[in-house]
Amino acid sequence: MKLACRLFVTAWVLVSAAAQAQEVFQPGNGVSLPTVVSEVKPDYTPEAKAAHIEGTVLLGAVVLTDGTVGNVTVTRSLDTTFGLDQEAVKAAKQWKFKPGTKDGKPVAVRVQIELTFTLK
Repeated sequence: MKLACRLFVTAWVLVSAAAQAQEVFQPGNGVSLPTVVSEVKPDYTPEAKAAHIEGTVLLGAVVLTDGTVGNVTVTRSLDTTFGLDQEAVKAAKQWKFKPGTKDGKPVAVRVQIELTFTLK
């Protein structure tokens, strides 16, 4: 039984490495932008609410060929102290897209996602 688990873990690691190794394209020059199918709004942390922090986090993300979001990085931070940057990344990783294409085939495309935090 332990051998089967090890094989499963190894196979999962290989699939993940292959997904990360995809060539990532920039939109334009025959590469279409992915389109949002579903998005998840980021949560406010209680600490950020108490500090009355509002504003925008700008993220760089890679939309993979299956429409899921791969690597996400913060390119313009709003808050590293009370967790809003991390909440933005967490939400963006849950978004789903119709993937971008090149020559009619799905490709991984780098996009920017802007998430705004507003207290009401």
